Amino acid sequence: MSLNDLFTEIILDHYQHPHNHGLISSPSHFSRGFNESCGDDIQISLLVEKDIIVDVKFSGAGCSISQASASIMTDIVRGKSVDQIKTLAGKFYDMVKGNEANPDEDLGDAVALQGVAKFPVRVKCATLAWHTLEEALKQQK
Repeated sequence: MSLNDLFTEIILDHYQHPHNHGLISSPSHFSRGFNESCGDDIQISLLVEKDIIVDVKFSGAGCSISQASASIMTDIVRGKSVDQIKTLAGKFYDMVKGNEANPDEDLGDAVALQGVAKFPVRVKCATLAWHTLEEALKQQK
């Protein structure tokens, strides 16, 4: 199995069997993101305690890239501090824009989305959940 095949398999698995799908009933933070280019729609709900994400869920509809990215992101950010998330988001953006040849191991399964850099129109799909997460962290319910 090639590396590209493995990455495709990871993306499809997260798309078909998303992790942390749904919404938190009483979130401390919430945001909704929409990609006007293609119609992807993501809602992120968070439970933040003492600057740490203790729970995170996403809901919405969209392409396999946006949904897989949201699923992967929720796995990565759970248990992390807000400052750690800002750093990880920056690394993720660099990776999917093709600015990082060797992605950080802290990105976990998100490295499967590295190939998105070859398709600039898909970068918005991959980054939607991350931008929505950052907006949620700016807002408190």
